[in-house]
Amino acid sequence: MVSDSRRIEWDKRHAAGDLEGIGPNPTLVGAVSGLAGGRAIELAAGSGTNAVWLASQSWRVTAVDWSPAGLANGRARAEAAGVEVEWLERDLLAWTPPARAFDLAVIVYLHLPQAERRRVYGGAAAAVVPGGHLVIVGHDRLNATEGEGGPPDAERLFTAAEIGRELTAQDPGLTIERGEVVRRVPPPGRAPIDALLVLIRRE
Repeated sequence: MVSDSRRIEWDKRHAAGDLEGIGPNPTLVGAVSGLAGGRAIELAAGSGTNAVWLASQSWRVTAVDWSPAGLANGRARAEAAGVEVEWLERDLLAWTPPARAFDLAVIVYLHLPQAERRRVYGGAAAAVVPGGHLVIVGHDRLNATEGEGGPPDAERLFTAAEIGRELTAQDPGLTIERGEVVRRVPPPGRAPIDALLVLIRRE
């Protein structure tokens, strides 16, 4: 389970202001835009920027986070946008989404120690129906030296290839559709460098 100190820290950050800007993550938008709608879940949804965008694209969205302040921000954002989102306050280390329940599962910038990551990412994969997708966006390892932002602990960074190997080894029903580095701007500019992984459940 998440420690109270970590939960309180994130709740304070969300209460102090919007951590996610005004629009959805552009790497996620590029990965999801070609998919048909259906039921979607975002884990570690924060203030709901991505969840609200997904709802605006006709997805039926469940947004999960441990921060009451973040979820309150998300509800306000959804109301302003005129969309409906189901908001769930859950500790992702103690709660697992229902299996085979969603056409799309999304995780954006959730950087955890490896053991916790396996549990949470594996639970997200198990939540996807056959024919559905899991989309993971994180700060690529290159971000530590060539990009900006991201977790201060570089050991929590990863590549799409690493996560793809982990998840397909855990769950043979998954197939990698895309695994790549996404740079927001060309050199010499600096911006977040993302790892993008898109998996489809074949069975």
